[in-house]
Amino acid sequence: MDNKKIRVAITHGDTNGIGYEVILRAFEDPMMLDMCTPIIYGSPKAAAFHRKATGIETQFITINDAAEAKDGKVNLLACFDEEVKVEFGEPTEESNRAARQAMARAKEDMQKHLYDVLVLGPVVPNPNPNRDDKALTVMLSDRVRIGLLTNRLPINEVAQSISTEKIVEKGQIFWKSLKRDFRINNPRIAVLALNPQAGTEEEKIIAPAIEELEKQNVQAYGPYTAEDFFANNQHEAFDGVLAMYDDQGLLPFRALAPEFGVKFKAGISAICITTDHGPLFEKAGKGEADPTSLRQAIYTAVDMFRHRQEYDEPLANPLPKLYHEKREDGDKARFAMPRAKDIFK
Repeated sequence: MDNKKIRVAITHGDTNGIGYEVILRAFEDPMMLDMCTPIIYGSPKAAAFHRKATGIETQFITINDAAEAKDGKVNLLACFDEEVKVEFGEPTEESNRAARQAMARAKEDMQKHLYDVLVLGPVVPNPNPNRDDKALTVMLSDRVRIGLLTNRLPINEVAQSISTEKIVEKGQIFWKSLKRDFRINNPRIAVLALNPQAGTEEEKIIAPAIEELEKQNVQAYGPYTAEDFFANNQHEAFDGVLAMYDDQGLLPFRALAPEFGVKFKAGISAICITTDHGPLFEKAGKGEADPTSLRQAIYTAVDMFRHRQEYDEPLANPLPKLYHEKREDGDKARFAMPRAKDIFK
């Protein structure tokens, strides 16, 4: 594994929000440039406007191609020619278009392998999310990792969107990500129940999915009711928690990680991380934005890149297997739940 600087692409987000402030503040610390080479996808004029308005002293150089990025510098890649009008605190079509243009350019350069990892600046969520997303959205902090089985669905659509097959599929994605992206040798995953009390979904869908994951050698446990699970700090015993819907996972996550959370998509080839907060228009231009989540997103992306290199390197040239691994059942006994037939008599 080489020691070259990891290239981190960072999109500027909505230009009327706090994106530029948190990006530039994150690189006020010169040690950040010892860890990676940042390439900010955006507008030099908009960046300069934000820098002056907030009193940030971070310097950057302007480049026109990611291949021109220099180590030891904050590189700002000009994604478009037209000037962007910055109106702090006001989401506009112009500011949203600037965010989309930066993401489109970053996507093009990703296909060309011009950088290693991608960090997305804060934007207004898409009002029409992809509900058939095959990836798994994971909320991450230093205290907990929570995957969301369904993503941004109306509550009355959640139950019909849950299936045994989907839980098994997303559970496998989560398990593989914990092993490869976080280098956890034998991950333990807690699966939450849908209902506050055992119901049809728990008996007919969730419990069979957990049993199937067990057959596939995934250490899955549950179903646990969310209220008792988090109230009793049971999350501390697991490497990941699979929630059935947004609020079930996001509310306890934000209580456990009010400032340092990030999120990413597990199950895709690219490493793509974003902050847990949006553009926070109410703070834009006031010099009050906290760069902690953005900085944590960069740390996470860099760590994942290194972890994947470590994980993939021996797999490229595997040694002949000289023995059969035995399944470790110690943890299964410790965290075992009663079988579905016993719970739901």
